Amino acid sequence: MPKKTRRSSKRTRRTKPRRAAKFSPIPPGMRTVTPYLVVDGADRALEFYREAFGARILDQSPAPGGKIMHATIKVGDSLVMLSDEFPGSQTRAPTNVGASTVMLHIYSKDVDRLWSQAVAAGATIAMPLEDRFWGERYGQLEDPFGHRWTLSMRVRMSKEEMEAKRAEAMAMFAAGEHPGYEETSGSPAPPSPG
Repeated sequence: MPKKTRRSSKRTRRTKPRRAAKFSPIPPGMRTVTPYLVVDGADRALEFYREAFGARILDQSPAPGGKIMHATIKVGDSLVMLSDEFPGSQTRAPTNVGASTVMLHIYSKDVDRLWSQAVAAGATIAMPLEDRFWGERYGQLEDPFGHRWTLSMRVRMSKEEMEAKRAEAMAMFAAGEHPGYEETSGSPAPPSPG
């Protein structure tokens, strides 16, 4: 009978081929919807957003002539893209069309500090920061490039206080006025609807 050979107890480890990094059609860090701003003076806008909202500039691509073709900033945990306005493009900066139809909203843990920081950096008050009937301390700013930013944080309010503020706001709406847009805000009251 042939003699049995003993197998070595040491197993040879087979190395698995390395997998390529998983490719994703969406870049890392991006969400499904990302605001993209067009501004007149993107280099100045990047500096303003850094000073006003603590934005970090993640990337920027200059175009010939000194304009910024594309940039990405991070405000808190959110990404915003922007570029200069370019001749021949179908997109325009709000300062060149007279208004913006979009607002960007920032939730903050200390909205009063962020508000003061943004105003000190050059934002103008469009709607004063105050406690609103829906339970948030809320206000609107316009940046020097024509974009509207709403800033808020949740606040504790009694049910009675919320109801009183709600009744006051609804009475203003019924009178064709918009609550929060007083002449004292530094901005003219918007035209009444209708």
